[in-house]
Amino acid sequence: MDTQRHLPSTTRSRDPACGIANPLAHGLAGLGLLLSACVSGVVPQKPDLAMPPAYDVAAQQALPPAELDRWWLLYEDTQLTSLIERAQAQGLDARNALAKLEEAQAVRASALPMFNPDRNLEASAEVRKTEELDDADDGTVVPAGGSTTVIGASRTRTASLTFPVSWELDLFGRRAAVRRQSDADLAAARFEFEGARATLVADVARSLFQARGLAVQLEDARANARIQRELVDLLTRRVERGLAAASEVDRIGADLSQAEAQALDLESQLKAARRSLLVLLGDGLAPVSDLDVSADIGTVPAIPNMLPGDLLARRPDVRQADARLRAAAGNVQLAEKAFFPRLALVPSVGLQAQRGAFDSTTRFWSIGVDLSMPILDRPRLTALLNAESARGQQSVVAYERSVQTAFSEADQALTRLEADRQRVQMLADGEARGRRAYDAALRRFQLGFSDLQVVLDSERVWRTTRTALTGARIDALLRSVQVFQALGGGWPASQTPLPDSR
Repeated sequence: MDTQRHLPSTTRSRDPACGIANPLAHGLAGLGLLLSACVSGVVPQKPDLAMPPAYDVAAQQALPPAELDRWWLLYEDTQLTSLIERAQAQGLDARNALAKLEEAQAVRASALPMFNPDRNLEASAEVRKTEELDDADDGTVVPAGGSTTVIGASRTRTASLTFPVSWELDLFGRRAAVRRQSDADLAAARFEFEGARATLVADVARSLFQARGLAVQLEDARANARIQRELVDLLTRRVERGLAAASEVDRIGADLSQAEAQALDLESQLKAARRSLLVLLGDGLAPVSDLDVSADIGTVPAIPNMLPGDLLARRPDVRQADARLRAAAGNVQLAEKAFFPRLALVPSVGLQAQRGAFDSTTRFWSIGVDLSMPILDRPRLTALLNAESARGQQSVVAYERSVQTAFSEADQALTRLEADRQRVQMLADGEARGRRAYDAALRRFQLGFSDLQVVLDSERVWRTTRTALTGARIDALLRSVQVFQALGGGWPASQTPLPDSR
């Protein structure tokens, strides 16, 4: 098996501003590059992982990969399909995941207009009263306590309306970098949403299968109690005829009490499992009686024969890690561009009206240029760039971990499912043999050709094998759910294109 893995590569990005051809930006770019010395960070690159050619245990049936999108339909189980649809429509986890996705969409929408024209419409109004005072007729200064005369007064009303605008010119590609980073963050949120829904589907299937397993065990416990009652009745009649000792009745009665106690415990566990399943459906306050769980376990369906490389496109957590890596690369680029100047046009138009002694109306406009350039802030920007570069390397490690974890989970699940299939076949054969042995021992005991101990031993062996078979069938079903989830099933991956690797 080829397990060679290429180490992740990191590159020093060369900002497009180092080769700007726009005449308007040429001078600013030259000054910006002089101050920033073309500072660049370590842009993370997605590692080229050489996936193994196949799993240790391949699926037996080659179903198309599209079957993974709605893998629960492969069980041909009407109740399972109905419960999953309910959980996707009204489950608390599904609603919470949708709210997180809507939050991510709103955050992206708020980040993109940062290079659009900005500022608000501004208005003001003022009323001013002016009084002209005459202190004395001869022009002498009036001492304290003297009188003054108002010889004239005027009231002036002024109103103005201005619309100043600030529009940053994207000379160094900041807008494109922000868009790429925002798109990557939104993609990560989308894959997190799909992963949460896929997990919810798997949880519903697991909860239903576990509840059905408890229902089967409850039926087995009740059947065992019924067998014990039949033995008690049989021994009671034999004691009355003097053919058996009364102690044998007490011995079977103890087993009967144990079987009835086990049935009560399983009944309470089944109710608790149904309550947990209702919570997943978003109906946690509904009566348990609203959810009927049968004792029909079902069988494990065929598993699509997938290749390990398919995990890179199928697993939502791997796709999310890839999007996080691309977002980290965008953050490094944005941190690099913080060293370059910012140039903004500041046009303004306005209207001013004055009413009073003299009426006037003034219309005006202006245009200006706002230039900002980081000079003294360079140490802080350098530290931020280094921090983003370090986060980028962490995203590379996170991507590698997600890929290796995905392969490990899928490979282990397939291997253990194959073992579960074989165990079910062996225990099914053993259960059939145990049932035949018990029926034969009981018949001989009824005819008086065998003693009670042989019947009890045969019944105990059959019951133990039957319990083991039920557990193995449930384990196989739960393992099949784990396989579908590990292979990246539960969401329409075929409708989500692969990201641009540029």
